[in-house]
Amino acid sequence: MKPSLSSRRSAERDLLIEVSIKQQSVTVSQNGQRIFSAPVSTATNGPGFEEGSLQTPTGNFRIREKIGEGAPLQTSFKGRLPRSVWQGEESDDAILTRILWLEGLDEQNANTRERYIYFHGTHAEDLISQPASCGCIRLRNKDMLTLFDFTPIYTSVRIS
Repeated sequence: MKPSLSSRRSAERDLLIEVSIKQQSVTVSQNGQRIFSAPVSTATNGPGFEEGSLQTPTGNFRIREKIGEGAPLQTSFKGRLPRSVWQGEESDDAILTRILWLEGLDEQNANTRERYIYFHGTHAEDLISQPASCGCIRLRNKDMLTLFDFTPIYTSVRIS
């Protein structure tokens, strides 16, 4: 039996994504029960809120936009538009597979969307579990695909 629209919406509201900068991890919980976790890579420059700082913002957020549904694994995005499957070209911060675009909900992180802070897959999977990004939250491409597939728009996110 397929759940009703109202029960699906209720379940979606109970989803929470938590990122620990200290532990370099993401955990997804539904109704307080962990349903997914994976290592991540946050900013080399640590946490922060300033435009151009290349830092990962902290606080409360929500997923504002999902980009890349149906694209092949390791699709490269430029300006949030799919280009081609990544072939190993030189890049400091390739944005691959999928994008979950964050919107800041706190006064200090209200510029997050304009800073283009995302969850996204990466070409640098060997750097996952250590700070190495330019501000975004990087995941291994298969983990990004999993996170994307069960995360609806407006899911709550907490980064600490």
